[in-house]
Amino acid sequence: MQHLLFLCSQNRLRSPTAEQVFACYPGIACDSAGLHESAEVYLSPEQLLWADIVFVMEKAHRSKLSRKFRRYLNGKRVIVLNIPDNYGYMDPVLVDLLQRKVAPFLKSASLAD
Repeated sequence: MQHLLFLCSQNRLRSPTAEQVFACYPGIACDSAGLHESAEVYLSPEQLLWADIVFVMEKAHRSKLSRKFRRYLNGKRVIVLNIPDNYGYMDPVLVDLLQRKVAPFLKSASLAD
């Protein structure tokens, strides 16, 4: 099982969309959170410890993640997807972007079936 964690600022649009999209993939477990204290779900150290790969939507998120949670990253792979905050929840364009940008990082066994 590959554990994917998706992060954005508020955990309202981009990261929950990513969690929803990849939750149905075989061999994948997903979670999402926000990096701002007012996020729907604020990132916890436990989520970082659980994750195999952390996906952030913007470079600024990677910087904030490193600043606030450095001691929990422990060499985790952090991928910047470069997806701006221009999309609504489950926007088809956002879903397509996520699928194209995240797929190369999924274990090939996860894509079987």
